[in-house]
Formats: sequence, structure tokens, C-alpha cells
Amino acid sequence: MIIPLALAGAAAVAGVLGVAARRPDTMRIVRSATIDAPPERIYPLLEDFRGWEAWSPFEKLDPAMRRTYSGAPSGKGAAYAWEGGGKAGAGTMEIVEAAAPSRVAIDLRFTRPFKARNTTELTLEPRGGSTLVTWAMEGPTPFMTKVMCVFVDMDRMIGRDFETGLASLKAIAEA
Repeated sequence: MIIPLALAGAAAVAGVLGVAARRPDTMRIVRSATIDAPPERIYPLLEDFRGWEAWSPFEKLDPAMRRTYSGAPSGKGAAYAWEGGGKAGAGTMEIVEAAAPSRVAIDLRFTRPFKARNTTELTLEPRGGSTLVTWAMEGPTPFMTKVMCVFVDMDRMIGRDFETGLASLKAIAEA
């Protein structure tokens, strides 16, 4: 009885590892929203990390989260570090490219609960009297992350946060 159970367990583990091995080496998560405001009204909310508390869903993960701002006050060179508990974890963001009023590119580094480095882009595309805002994140997918992704849909999980943030950004920009 023990041998068949051990074989079944080993087969299950081998199956999970096999599925994980076939997953892509990079991930990309993208969400967009149309905001009834010109890019010039939205862009300042993106290029200054101090304004993110008003709209970013990640800012609400831990009310006691410690924030540190450094570098330029906004735009290229602006940097932000956070240290929180639970889901907030810890990490840094630095704006590496700022093209007003159409694009902000960010070097995003997580240090806790796991290490990861991703590129985040916020782009603004005028559409008549409104703006299509796209929030994208891309980065490598190490093997252990691939294993986790067999059980957790990262696109759905992070994508929901992006959708929440874009809805908050919309409410603020349209007010």
C-alpha cells in the first residue's frame, strides 16, 4: 500500500515539475483603461511616487508600510522604497524613463517576500478627449516561480490589482 502511494506522489511531483518546465521564461501582465481626461492631467499622477498613495492598490496592502523617497522629486531618477508586512513585502522602484505626457518606465525590484526584478511601464495614448492608459509589467520567470504558477494564475492575481489601480486613477483624473 505504501509503495503505490509513494509512486503516485512521485508521479504527481514529476508532473508538476514537467508542466512548470514548459512555462514561458518571461511573464507579461497588461491591463488598460480609458480615462476621460487628457494625458497632461494623468501624467503627473504617474511620474511622482508621492502621488501613488492616492491610486495604487499596492499602497493599501499595509497601512503601517514605511516609505522612503529619494532621487529626483519626479520623473527620471525618482526613487521609492517600501518596507511593509504581509502582502506588502519590501522593495524599490526607480523611474528610468519619463517621456511627458506619454510614458513612464520603472525598474521594479522586490526584496521580500521573494526576490524579483521587473520592468513596469505606464503609457498614455490620447483618444480624442480621453486617454487610453496601459499598465504593463514584464520580467523573467525563474523555475520556482514557474512551479508556483502551475497553481496560481499570476496574470489574474496581479491583473486584478492593475484593474483596481486604473479604476482609482480614473476616478482621480476625472474628478
